[in-house]
Amino acid sequence: MSIAPLIEHFAGERGQMIPPAALNDRSFLAALLTVREPGPIPEDVGTLLDALLSEEAEMRGFVEAKNLPTLAAQGVASGAVAEHMRLWRGDLTVLRADAIVNAANDQMLGCFIPGHLCIDNVIHAAAGPGLRAECAEHMRRQGHPEPTGTATLTAGYHLPASFVIHTVGPIVPNHQPTADDEAALASCYRSILDVADAHDGIRTVGFCAISTGVFGYPKDAGARVAIRTIRDWLTEHPDSRIEPLVCAFTPAGEAVYLDAIQEELA
Repeated sequence: MSIAPLIEHFAGERGQMIPPAALNDRSFLAALLTVREPGPIPEDVGTLLDALLSEEAEMRGFVEAKNLPTLAAQGVASGAVAEHMRLWRGDLTVLRADAIVNAANDQMLGCFIPGHLCIDNVIHAAAGPGLRAECAEHMRRQGHPEPTGTATLTAGYHLPASFVIHTVGPIVPNHQPTADDEAALASCYRSILDVADAHDGIRTVGFCAISTGVFGYPKDAGARVAIRTIRDWLTEHPDSRIEPLVCAFTPAGEAVYLDAIQEELA
């Protein structure tokens, strides 16, 4: 489909000139949507954009979370927790789970930097501007920045996941987390699991590595907090239907989780 009408509309909103070569440039449209403040979209434009995002989602395909092997099935760990927990290396935005986790900032509106590869930007780009609009409405009603360590549920829009659970993790600029930072990160995981458990439509939950990107929490320490907190929550809720899945994007990230699993689930 031609994306020129979309580029013309969203560039026109900003009064931005369109270089001739950019009139059908998908990355240019992505940049326009990334920097766009939440707001209404005319119905005809919204219909075109929804069609584009749906087409792109279909082309990306999806991975069914419930069909991925548990830690026990992989032979990575044993016990009741390992029977309910999964580790998967891949792109969280193609995971068809009931919910995926977004590591948000305290404004809850996504990343406004075009092309930035943080999970916040990637999720909002795949979901479409409806996600930013819902987050903006949540923030309007709330009236203050999103607190660290809590969790907020929204729809998934054009993601394969039905829902997104947003959480704001601790910021550790010196990469040396304190006990308070560790407690705040653990609170993120517990809050996500509590929100998921309270919703009848959520069973599988795909976790990103909260706070371990630009927020500066060391990846190995963050993985240990994640596995330990999920382990403790599952142990404390033996009758819960929730099936957590930790997602690593790279082989190095997967290795970090495997080390944490060996340490915390031994």
